[in-house]
Amino acid sequence: MITRRTLTRTTMAAAAVSPFAGVLMSETAAAADLANTIYLTLPSGRVTIVLRPDLAPKTCAQIKTLTGQGFYNGCEFFRVIAGFMAQTGDPSNTGTGGSPLPNVPAEFTTKASFLTGALGMARTNDPNSGNSQFFICFAPATFLDDKYTLFGQVTEGMEFVDQIKKGQGQSGRVADPTKIIKMELAA
Repeated sequence: MITRRTLTRTTMAAAAVSPFAGVLMSETAAAADLANTIYLTLPSGRVTIVLRPDLAPKTCAQIKTLTGQGFYNGCEFFRVIAGFMAQTGDPSNTGTGGSPLPNVPAEFTTKASFLTGALGMARTNDPNSGNSQFFICFAPATFLDDKYTLFGQVTEGMEFVDQIKKGQGQSGRVADPTKIIKMELAA
């Protein structure tokens, strides 16, 4: 129980609300949560993303490695379909590139759904071709469940994701796309 005497800035920050359980977390759990938190800075503001290693441990490890290397800084949201998703993570900004790291095997799940703010690993027709490209859902896209690797969730700043410049037509290709200013690990 947190008492008035022990409620400090530190304990208030550590007693964060879990985006998945909706319960008050202990300081240990909050620290673990920070280890799986990413800050995505866009021109419109900062987005907080919580990774889900319980659903996709290999994908989360790859995303954390690339984020720690600064790989995503300056990447464009090159494919953005209004009402569906915004895709990034290709340094060539063509949709055909990736990182020098090996591809990650598919980690499909039925334990969570692609809802608003969900992050999924982009891939080719080969389910094991996820590498660095990912997308953020603007709206529920449950038709992707158990077909794409779901690895994270926007917990703050979805209003900034919604401001990502949208593409035209079915391809979603964007003229003058929104760029990631910085993507960094919280801890």
